[in-house]
Amino acid sequence: MHFIYLFVLTLSTSPFVEPSLPLVINTWPFRDATAAAWRALQKGASALDAVEMGCSTCEWEQCDGSVGYGGSPDEGGETTLDAMIMNGDTMEVGAVADLRRIKNAISVARAVMEHTTHTLLVGESASMFAQNMGFRAEDLTTNTSQSMFAKWLSQNCQPNYRKNVSPDPKTTCGPYKPSSRDQKTHQHSHTRLDIHSHDTIGMVVVGHNGSVAAGTSTNGAKHKVPGRVGDSPIAGAGSYADSMVGGAAATGDGDVMMRFLPSFLAVELMRAGAEPLRACKAALARIKSYYPQFFGAIICSNIKGEYGAACNRVPGFSQFPYMVSDPLTGNPLLKKVDCF
Repeated sequence: MHFIYLFVLTLSTSPFVEPSLPLVINTWPFRDATAAAWRALQKGASALDAVEMGCSTCEWEQCDGSVGYGGSPDEGGETTLDAMIMNGDTMEVGAVADLRRIKNAISVARAVMEHTTHTLLVGESASMFAQNMGFRAEDLTTNTSQSMFAKWLSQNCQPNYRKNVSPDPKTTCGPYKPSSRDQKTHQHSHTRLDIHSHDTIGMVVVGHNGSVAAGTSTNGAKHKVPGRVGDSPIAGAGSYADSMVGGAAATGDGDVMMRFLPSFLAVELMRAGAEPLRACKAALARIKSYYPQFFGAIICSNIKGEYGAACNRVPGFSQFPYMVSDPLTGNPLLKKVDCF
């Protein structure tokens, strides 16, 4: 940890952000989600309630097609959902992954936290749990997701996430089998960039009393292998909250980012004294040292209401938009940060 702290001190000075509470900050220009969380706080709701309300709004509005039902079909044409919520007061986490037939993923995640001693439920069993908790089962498929799936099939299942299989996944649909060892290729980094296939909503809320909560919700990567789980429902990867320090939430190529727990790292850097912007940059710089072309961004806030964001610069992605609401901004304010 001493090495990390020294590294943070070498980063460029961040612009001063006057601290102010309460605070809502979320990834991407999902204004209605920010507004919903802010309204909840103004009515006396907890930080945890505000996160659930904000992410739920994005689920119902199908933000950018990457959150909620009717988006990002997998290889079989099915839409599944991932979500998590974290209480920074108690360090409790509830999460669901590969959730089927249930639209309210963030609320099911909270039910996992409040009605079980577990942290993460997945797949069909998560869906059965949700139904037992009173959530309604519904088809998550829409005309949009069906059309997206049909187009993908007509393009010989391009792009996809397969490697070292036969037939050649770059030209042919499956089913696939492992290729022989001498046919295997080494793939160190992802070269595709479709920012709209990774637009997770990640939200951090710092309440009036300094309590911190964080959450994420997504329908995952388009045309993913069925059963795939990304970073969003993983505590410390998708988001992290600690009411002694602050919170962070990440978005981007979850298959790469989850290997580095950037949200956890950013919070720990803030614990060591780093300002939010510096913590955000350092968390991404660690990933960048291994995967220079990865697509990703992160938001960070401390318990004083100071905040920042950072993103990795790659072709087609040079700025990252995010939303903020606090007593200084009033209504949700769109912010942008230049990638590095």
